[in-house]
Amino acid sequence: MRRLLVPALLAVALAACSPIYILRAGIAEAGILSRRRPIAALVEDPTTPPETRRKLQVVQRARAFAEHGLGLRVGESYTTYSTVEHDTLMLVLSAAPKLEFRPYTWWFPIVGRVPYKGFFDPDDAKAAARSLEAEGYDAYIRPTSAFSTLGWFNDPLLNTVLRYDDVDLTNTIIHELTHNTIYIPSRVEFNESFANFVGGRGAIDYYCGVEGEDGERCRLARARWADELLFGDFLTTLVHDLQAVYARTDLPPERRLALRAQVFRDARTHWARDIEPHLQSDQFRGFGQRAILNNASLIARRLYYDRLRVFEAAYQRLGQDLPRTIREVKRAAERAKDPYQGVAAIAG
Repeated sequence: MRRLLVPALLAVALAACSPIYILRAGIAEAGILSRRRPIAALVEDPTTPPETRRKLQVVQRARAFAEHGLGLRVGESYTTYSTVEHDTLMLVLSAAPKLEFRPYTWWFPIVGRVPYKGFFDPDDAKAAARSLEAEGYDAYIRPTSAFSTLGWFNDPLLNTVLRYDDVDLTNTIIHELTHNTIYIPSRVEFNESFANFVGGRGAIDYYCGVEGEDGERCRLARARWADELLFGDFLTTLVHDLQAVYARTDLPPERRLALRAQVFRDARTHWARDIEPHLQSDQFRGFGQRAILNNASLIARRLYYDRLRVFEAAYQRLGQDLPRTIREVKRAAERAKDPYQGVAAIAG
């Protein structure tokens, strides 16, 4: 599941957290920035490994398409390349009460409250998770390989994303650049889901445009977007079932926790029997068997799949014109009290 690996992590060095956290985040970010090299120079450098050069060229083309084909604000993001020592940039922690589908949030300047916190040190992430679990919360830690500072800085491309295939890499670049273009403070689920929509649909537009409908990468991009819509539907149903259990305040907590466990078991069965056979790609295969299911993990996943059908409906209503959809959604979301209501109005 690539999308779990690519949350648009905010500028952690700006976080209004402990001085130690700010210091460690600042040192890690400074290290990344100090190692930046221009991508254009690396492409021309004869010592650059051939596959690295090819992937960097994929990034250049994706970035150009995002700017000129989709009208996204790209600035100088992803014109430089940097490396980290591990295959994961950082770990991201999410948490939630066990009997409420409500995220534990952290406050950051500029962007407001967000339902996750990034850690460059795995031990720090695990310690924070244990502390929250000791307070009675569900906790969930996931890796990330990319981040966005929402255009405040010139985000470098990291070596951690070059392991993606061409479709995923293009999707990721478009996703992150969408954050440069539209970001509604304290509405992370909207921001991430819309960027997910633009990344998925953008990869389709790009590869089907350059290869034609029979192209391998065009077909893969379409298959992955279809699977993302199915996964979003699955999460919506699961969350609805959980909320019905949590609303039973006439039952003691122990009974509601038992019912919650049954909902999770039923969801795994539903996935294996009714969803997985219809998947067109491999990105979600085996989810029912391997996934950690608790409120924190579901909230973390759902950030990227919240009401994808609404964005898709708006896109269809606007003549399957993605640049126009981006413009109209941006305008509606920034004017509406609830950005989803603005999109729903477009979708009709």
